[in-house]
Amino acid sequence: METDAKVEPKKKVTKTSVPVSEVIYGGLSAADLQKAVEKEFEMALQDRVMEETKDKKNAVEAYVYEMRNKLLDKYHEFVTESERDQFIARLQEVEDWLYEDGEDETKGVYVAKLEELKKQGDPIEARYKEHTERGSVIDQLIYCINSYREAAMSNDPKFDHIDLAEKQKVLSECVEAEAWLREKKQHQDTLPKHATPVLLSADVRKKAEALDRFCRPIMMKPKPAKPATPEAAPSPASSQGGEPQSQGADNSNSSSAQSASASETEVPPAAEEPMETDKPESAPNAA
Repeated sequence: METDAKVEPKKKVTKTSVPVSEVIYGGLSAADLQKAVEKEFEMALQDRVMEETKDKKNAVEAYVYEMRNKLLDKYHEFVTESERDQFIARLQEVEDWLYEDGEDETKGVYVAKLEELKKQGDPIEARYKEHTERGSVIDQLIYCINSYREAAMSNDPKFDHIDLAEKQKVLSECVEAEAWLREKKQHQDTLPKHATPVLLSADVRKKAEALDRFCRPIMMKPKPAKPATPEAAPSPASSQGGEPQSQGADNSNSSSAQSASASETEVPPAAEEPMETDKPESAPNAA
C-alpha cells in the first residue's frame, strides 16, 4: 500500500553577532573598593585597641583589689605598718579614679598607672616569695654539700682510683660552701621579714650549681681501663710434636708390626693426648 511521505522543507539559519555590554548596579570602582578596604582595616584596628584598653583597665582594677587583700593577709608581716597604710590609701585613690576621671582613658594611661602601683607592690611580693622559697633551696644546697663530703670521705672501693689530693679539694669546696651558707643564714635570721633579704634564693642556687660543677668531675671520674692481656703464643714443643706424630702415621701404613712398635716408642712426650686418627687400625691383625 502506498503512503504519501511528507517532506519538510529545510530551515534556513542565519547567525548574527549580538553586542553585549555589562552593567553592574551598586558596584564600586577600584578606587572606591580600596578606600573601603582601608576603612575596614582601620575599624578592625580600632576595635583591637578598644579591647586592649579594656583589658588594661581591668588589670589595674584587679591589681587594686588583689593587692589590698594581700596587704591585710599574707603580706602583713612583709611590710611596715606605715608603708602598708600609705600603700592602701594609694590603692583607694586609684580605685576612685577608675570610676571617675579614669573611666574612659587610653591604653597608655592604664599601663602607666599599673606600673606606678607595681613599683610599690613588687618589693613586698619579692620579700614574700623569697621567704617561702628560701627553705627548700637551702635544703638542696645542704644535701649537695653532704653528698659530696660523704663521697670524698668514703672508703667505698669505687672511689679508690681517685687521688687523695683531689678528694681533699672536694672537701675544701664543701667546707667553703657550708661556711658561706652559715654566715648568710645567720645574718638573714636577724632581719625582720619586712627588711630587704640578704640571702637570696638565686644566690643559693648559684652556690649549689658551682659546687656541683667543681665536685662532679672529680668524684664521677671513671676508673682506668684494665690493660689487655696478650694472647699466649704456641709453645715450640707442641709445634715440634706434630712432625713425629705424622711420621708415626706414615710408618703405620708400611707394615702392621712396625706400626704397633712405632706408635708406642716414637710418640714424643709433648703429645699427651694423641688424635684419634693416630691410633693404629692394623694392630689386632698383627697379634
